[in-house]
Amino acid sequence: MWTEECAEGASPGALRKIIHIDMDAFYASVEQRDNPELRGQPVAVGGSQERGVVAAASYEARKFGVHSAMPSVIAKRKCPGLIFVKPRFDAYKAVSLQIWEIFAEYTPIIEPLSLDEAYLDVTENLKGIVSATWIAKEIRVRIRAETQLTASAGVSYNKFLAKLASDHHKPDGLFVITPEMGPAFVETLPVMRFHGIGPATAKKMEQLGIRIGLEIRAQRLGLLREHFGKAGSYYYWAARGIDERPVRADRIRKSVGAENTFPVDLFTYEAAQDQLREIVDKVWGYCEHSGTRGRTVTLKVKFANFRQITRSRTGEVAITTRNELEQLGDALLAPLFPVTKGIRLLGISLSSLGTEEAERRFGNPDTL
Repeated sequence: MWTEECAEGASPGALRKIIHIDMDAFYASVEQRDNPELRGQPVAVGGSQERGVVAAASYEARKFGVHSAMPSVIAKRKCPGLIFVKPRFDAYKAVSLQIWEIFAEYTPIIEPLSLDEAYLDVTENLKGIVSATWIAKEIRVRIRAETQLTASAGVSYNKFLAKLASDHHKPDGLFVITPEMGPAFVETLPVMRFHGIGPATAKKMEQLGIRIGLEIRAQRLGLLREHFGKAGSYYYWAARGIDERPVRADRIRKSVGAENTFPVDLFTYEAAQDQLREIVDKVWGYCEHSGTRGRTVTLKVKFANFRQITRSRTGEVAITTRNELEQLGDALLAPLFPVTKGIRLLGISLSSLGTEEAERRFGNPDTL
């Protein structure tokens, strides 16, 4: 187990105890828990229609190569027996709240990343438990007992390594990266596994001959800053197993939104307006549930040729009613007509938020 003694040789005052908890195939697992007929079956949460997208996939479906954000038509091609279920966000939020309440018994320093994952700083914890590993074990046992779901946990001395550790033994696993292990653990890590590095940045790194952590470590700080800006400093230190980012208990959602991809393109204002009402209902339902209010309304439109535009309007005071949100959405939508290309997707989001404490429990996805 990892205790203070395990970190002998670390810089004075530098040691923190961070846990990253990540629920296993969360949406799909909730569906399998609530419907026994789905257990052991390849399940995808999302729309099965031609333009649907997989929001989450069970581990049985993942064996076929099905994963989140995959178009449904491709998912069905990979797994002909795939069972699609519509998402039930109210159910997922209820379970998320249960899990949060477990976390809060150990520490008030909780940074939610989404409904199904969070960082916990347990350096100073409410139960006075010395070992972060022991706390992670307790939390996993309690999640299973109280929700009948499994969670994977990573334990380390910073956020970067804790998240890597939670991925290491998924599903239903626990892994610890001690201060002695950290730098060596990062050496062979592909750059795509570094926090914040996506395909474009990874390609740019590859052009510089950088493919793994050890090759990042070999670069001068100035060179990394030159090519990657402020992020270059983060990569420089992360490649050495160092990440000074604190767990932020006050992290709040920047926006709340919903969107819908249509099976048939929309060409008239009336048809688009009807669809927009349903999307507004989803957004306002969340606002009512969480107490969230915002001043900026943004309309997102994707056309049949995949060209995407956004239109926004910001008021001096927060929107207080559903009708007001719908009217502002309509005001942004109407000037787009007539359209020469059909509309395949509409979305509405609300930002410049004022939030209540309860809202922070639901993490930080931009879209419901």
